[in-house]
Amino acid sequence: PEQAKRDAAIRTDLLTQLGETIANTDKLSATKRAELRGRLSTRPGLNRFLRVTPKGLLRIDKAAIKAEKRLDGKFLLRCSDPHLSAEDIATGYKQLLEVERGWRDMKTIIDLRPVYHRKEDRIRAHVLLCWLALLLIRIAETTCEETWLNLREELERIHVGTFAGPAGTFRQRTETSPAQRAILAKLKISEPKRII
Repeated sequence: PEQAKRDAAIRTDLLTQLGETIANTDKLSATKRAELRGRLSTRPGLNRFLRVTPKGLLRIDKAAIKAEKRLDGKFLLRCSDPHLSAEDIATGYKQLLEVERGWRDMKTIIDLRPVYHRKEDRIRAHVLLCWLALLLIRIAETTCEETWLNLREELERIHVGTFAGPAGTFRQRTETSPAQRAILAKLKISEPKRII
């Protein structure tokens, strides 16, 4: 049901965007409409709901909308084991998506590649450290109920500045915002010292 709601919301957004794009196109010349049609053909999300009348007018395809509504929240999955239930197959695919997301994150966000080690024990250590970093990211995401990118963006705003004065040189961090304090509290991490 949640996926059906998401599918309907995405379709509504696409139809709104398509409606705004083709509004008042009846007044355009056939060449201009064909150019717009060509631009829309490069956008699959919008193109699948676009219909061209025999006179070359651009319209929203009601039949395509109706056909797609029937598929909201539905998946077509194939499995070689006939004894598995539909729920088990769907759960397996969702877990597969999570594993693939984890590997993609390890290769991009955490920079697993390239590995410039030649010895096997160093390569294993590098991969283990990356795996531990990914584990910490997932723990932070589940604890804070927020994506890692949002958490990182918020926490990266904490800075330390070096100041020099008549009494000497010292380092001081910026004030933590309420959002940063909330993240640190959820993760049970105390705020860094103000003066270093």
